[in-house]
Order: sequence, then structure tokens, then C-alpha cells
Amino acid sequence: MNYPYIIIDDNQESVLKTKAIADGFSELLFVASANNYADGLNLVLEHTPKIIFLEIDPADKASNLSLALINELYRYLKVVPKIIITTIKKDLAFDAIQYEVADYMIKPVQRIDLVKSLLKLKKSTGEDEVFFTRTADLDNSSKLQEAQTPDSLVSVGVQNSESPLILCVKSYGDYRYIDTRDISYLQADNNSTDIYLNNGEMITAFKTLKHFEGVLPHPFVRIHNSYIVNRNCISRIHTGNAVCYIKNTTVKVPFSKSYKPNVDVIISDFANGNYLEI
Repeated sequence: MNYPYIIIDDNQESVLKTKAIADGFSELLFVASANNYADGLNLVLEHTPKIIFLEIDPADKASNLSLALINELYRYLKVVPKIIITTIKKDLAFDAIQYEVADYMIKPVQRIDLVKSLLKLKKSTGEDEVFFTRTADLDNSSKLQEAQTPDSLVSVGVQNSESPLILCVKSYGDYRYIDTRDISYLQADNNSTDIYLNNGEMITAFKTLKHFEGVLPHPFVRIHNSYIVNRNCISRIHTGNAVCYIKNTTVKVPFSKSYKPNVDVIISDFANGNYLEI
């Protein structure tokens, strides 16, 4: 079963981080995001998602985000989506319980927290099937989630948490297995996508870049209409020239203004790691 979701959060960086975690689950389908009460309410009423990730203690008080949004939803909807609170403090947890929210998560959202939340949700709805994440399989079995086309398949190998994610590009009986850690970046080519490996090899898959954006989890980040980059393969980011440099190559992958927030998250992720700035 699929769960379309909307993120309502006044902090765009938090939106992108929550989406990056949610993108690792095959059932979670991103619909849209909003940064304030009014836009969030309109999005929910228009798209009627099954899950809402909601910030209730915004840094920008003008956004008017709060638990009051839940009351407003009950005015219009017979079935209110499952609400997952995402915030940086525990202070409002008791208040949130009074609104019967599905879960309360401390930001930044962790993958294991979302795993638990989805399990509780499936249990409450009586679903028995195993759900798949794009980075791990909860029962440690090895399976393939296949995207069907007449002449080509692009499958994501669902591995246990200690194994790398394997991408299978299949064409006319030819199965090509790619360790996603070996992918430097992907480039759109009309209705196909060129996959560039860190050994210089290029493989073409007959799927759109948007398809790969939907199935590849972190550290893959879309930075341009034509490019997805492996964050771990970036050696340099030049914001003035709007390019990312790929490790051990002379390749410079451009990023566009519309995807600049994604690049800002990459820069932030580097700074939050084992990092020394000089």
C-alpha cells in the first residue's frame, strides 16, 4: 500500500532532510510541501494525503504552524490524514497526544523512527504484507523491487542494513548489477538516464531522471533538472559558478537556482560531520 505524504514545516532545510529520509521508503510518495499554515491547509485539502509531517513549534512564528491545523482539518475532512509531528523539542508531546497524532518525532527525523512509525501505522490498519525500504529490508531477506517497462527494467536490490544498495539495470535478458556506492552522478538524456560510475564508465538506463529521483535514497541528491549527484562523490562546491566537482575527475556538474536548497543541505551535511574548516 502506498502512502502519499505532505511536509508542512517553516524551515526549508528541515523539509529537505525529512524528505530525504522518507524517500528511502518505497511506499512513501512525496506530494508537496508548504512553509505556513494557510498553504499547508490548502495542500492537504487539495491532495488529501495519507500522512502529514507537521512542525508545530516553528522558528518563524508568522507561519502560524501549530496543532490548531489539525482542528481545521476536522472541519473539512471525514477522514483526517495520519499526523506525524516533527519538531526539535519534546515540550509539546503531551499536547500532541491530546490531538491523537500518529507519532511525535524529534528533528532531524531518523530512519529508524520512521520505520517504527510505519510499522505502527500498518498494524493499526491491519496490513500484513512486509513493507520495503530502499536501503534495508526489515526481515533481512534479499528481494527486488522492479519498475516495469516493455524493454527495460531498473530494479533496486533491497539489502540488509550492512549491505550496499544494488541497482539492477536489465535490458533484453542482460542483467547489469551496480553497487550504488560506485555511482558518481546521473544525467538525464531525454527519456533515458546516463549513469556515470567513479571508474569512468557510463551505463544507460531507459528510465527518466525523475524515476531515479524517486527510488535512490540519500546520499543521492537532485541538484539540476538534468543531474542527480552522489553527495559522497563531491570534492568541491563552487556556489559562485554554481557547480559541484566530482572526486578524482575533471567533471563539473552544474546545479540550478531551483535546486540550490538541496545544495545548501549538502553543504550543511558536510559541516555537521567530521569536519574542520580552515
